[in-house]
Formats: sequence, C-alpha cells, structure tokens
Amino acid sequence: MSDMTNKHIGSDFDDFLEGEGILDQAEAVAAKRVIAYQIAEEMKRANITKSELARRMRTSRPAVERLLDPANRSVTLSTLERAASAVGRHLKVELTA
Repeated sequence: MSDMTNKHIGSDFDDFLEGEGILDQAEAVAAKRVIAYQIAEEMKRANITKSELARRMRTSRPAVERLLDPANRSVTLSTLERAASAVGRHLKVELTA
C-alpha cells in the first residue's frame, strides 16, 4: 500500500476526527469522562457512597450511576454542577481556542 492511498498519513488524530465530522462530539465525551472520574475520585477521598451522593444531589442512585458511567453521554451540565457541589467542588466550563 503506498502512502498516497492513505489520506491521513502525516495528520494527527484531531485532524482525523475533524475530517470525519466528530471532533466536537469526541471532545465532549472525553470531557464528561474526565469530570465523572474526578467526581468519583472526590467521592473516594471523602468516603462518600453513591447513595450519599444521590442524597446530597437530591436525586436517585440510578441517576448517580448514569452520572459516573463513562459511556453515558446524556448527563447535563446542571447535573455535573450538582455532583461537583455535592463533593465540595465547583464545575468550571470555559471556551478555548
């Protein structure tokens, strides 16, 4: 196979994702996974169970399960903010170049 047949040679992964039209979606999923991981780590640090987090967030334990599930992309910013607050942190969202 020659290099001329692979249009992605020399490009980085972001370029590939952008070319496929899925860069924004991939970045959003990655950001949600990082935040869910950070919330889980804060829960461990503070010995907060999923049931306790649910109580603090005034939601159900299944909702907390969805929040912490890295594959679940349907979590809202509002839910992430409530979870961050429940573990004593603040959620910061910003626009970058």
